[in-house]
Amino acid sequence: MDIRSLQKTIVENKREKGFNTTDIALEFSLLHGEVSEAFDSWRKQQDDVGEELADIAIYLLGLAELLNIDVESEVDAKIAKNDTRTYRRLPNGTPVKAE
Repeated sequence: MDIRSLQKTIVENKREKGFNTTDIALEFSLLHGEVSEAFDSWRKQQDDVGEELADIAIYLLGLAELLNIDVESEVDAKIAKNDTRTYRRLPNGTPVKAE
């Protein structure tokens, strides 16, 4: 299934099950919570990291659909933009965007 179809399926499921589809701030907060859960699972070396990452994807794609944003197009555009950027390394080795 393509990403746009996934976005639509996720929101349809949310509506069918009675989950939030109107409070965007709440959706951002819930997405943040899922990222925290995934980090905690990874940090504790638990077996459910993949499931937690799936939860992140579901919240992200659902939020994008509620905002009428085509994530696939946005990701493609961002990758193309990043391909044109150049970076330099700080003395500690961290790459930063060259101005």
